[in-house]
Amino acid sequence: MGRGALRRRRLLIAVGVLLPAIAVLALLAYGVTREPRYIESPMLGRPAPAFVLTLFDGRTIRSGDLRGKVVLVNFWASWCPPCRSEAPMLEATWRDLQDNGVMFVGINTQDEESRAREFLREFGITYPTGRDVGGRIAIDFGVWGLPEAFVIDPAGRITYKHVGTIGSAVLARKIHDARSGVVSAEQGRGDYQSTR
Repeated sequence: MGRGALRRRRLLIAVGVLLPAIAVLALLAYGVTREPRYIESPMLGRPAPAFVLTLFDGRTIRSGDLRGKVVLVNFWASWCPPCRSEAPMLEATWRDLQDNGVMFVGINTQDEESRAREFLREFGITYPTGRDVGGRIAIDFGVWGLPEAFVIDPAGRITYKHVGTIGSAVLARKIHDARSGVVSAEQGRGDYQSTR
């Protein structure tokens, strides 16, 4: 084999190794620099994960028991400032809609029970709320920041996901859409706190 052929072979091997390595590094750099809340959820339009939640009052709620209703599942924690910010609006909206085929379910995660109970007292939360002690429900829903809200239609499909605080107008519109079976094209975004 001549010198020219040897050089070409080395060049091809170097390019064959370096090019994929550079591509992988570029992909990793892109992923690391992306803000997670701008990554769209693959959950939209899919069945909501099944869950069983023990409520703070001792009752148990199963996701299957909620079929036939529009459901707002809201993940929150007492240490989360945006959760505290939206709590009064969620309670007021719940009181307005609770007799109209709508169910709210609060899921407390990554929190201490005593602080979570104090949060419920402080904001007068009356909709069913329980603790996700091991974080399994949050993992199944793909939660990575708080608050996160999921609107589920009467057939059990996730029609909307909102990362961060949700406004009352957006919530009312997304509940209306869920009643009609309309799946949002993208998730909503507001102020949020990364999970611990």
